[in-house]
Amino acid sequence: MKALSLLLLAFGYLFSQAHILVFHRFGDDRYPTANTSKKQLIQQFEYLKKHHYKVVRLSDIIQKIKQKQTIPNNWVALSIDDGYKSFYQNGLQIFKKYNYPFALFVYVKAVNSHYGDFMRWKEIKECAKYGEIGIHSFAHPHLTSLNNTQILKDTTKAINIFYKNMGFKSLYYAYPYGEYDIRVKNIIKPYFKAIFNQNIGTVHKNSDIYDIDRIAIVGRSKIEEKLKYSHFDVKWIEPTIYPQNKFLKKIVAKVNTNKKYVKLFVSGYGWRDVEVKNNMVEYDFNKKLVYKRTRIIIGENPYKISTKLLIK
Repeated sequence: MKALSLLLLAFGYLFSQAHILVFHRFGDDRYPTANTSKKQLIQQFEYLKKHHYKVVRLSDIIQKIKQKQTIPNNWVALSIDDGYKSFYQNGLQIFKKYNYPFALFVYVKAVNSHYGDFMRWKEIKECAKYGEIGIHSFAHPHLTSLNNTQILKDTTKAINIFYKNMGFKSLYYAYPYGEYDIRVKNIIKPYFKAIFNQNIGTVHKNSDIYDIDRIAIVGRSKIEEKLKYSHFDVKWIEPTIYPQNKFLKKIVAKVNTNKKYVKLFVSGYGWRDVEVKNNMVEYDFNKKLVYKRTRIIIGENPYKISTKLLIK
């Protein structure tokens, strides 16, 4: 039995990948779809502890990616977006109790302008004693709707105000709403060591350092379900951008699999099986997209997946 366990462990490391989870509010029942209760958070942390997950800093994972090193399967990183005061009041004490590091991404304008639901800079500084602090933009805009100058202005303003108040430069950035495209990414990436999205997926040694997946934990999310996700090797070819007339003609991707069929998901249309020929998916979709924010997912199954986000 011990030999079998070691064999399974070794096999797992061939495909090693970490999970990065993202939270928003804590113990704030006014916003149930974005909230994690204190009871839920404790249950989630107990699950991680019981199943021998190692909670690490984002910087530990980034270092592994940069050095193209294998990332252990049991690594998990925890992040919090926005900087709501509910984290300081209800969440931080639980993170400290379990000695779990975290990364907090700050909505700079909300903190700097003393928005009622957000922490103050002195509280952000207190959080910095226990976790890493990143930037979640200045004004929390829909970046894909801005022109290049506006994106640059929002980014540099956030960087400057953050530095003025924190006394150090932020190394990490998280896209507001998890929305981005190649244009947005190319404008922002010169200013940071790593950038994080909010796509369902995992992190491995070949992950794009400026497009790192994070899985949202919101509402009644079950952490055991989120930790089932694994990486499926997909090279996305078409579409590259949201179609102007909303009509998506074709989905083309190269997939690393020996299966004859894979799963395809499109927001508003659900899952379907599509054929693989010579490691290629070439599927005639020929439908109008339902949502301005559309996820396309290809997977060997609903958990081993790769995600592409299209934003109008």
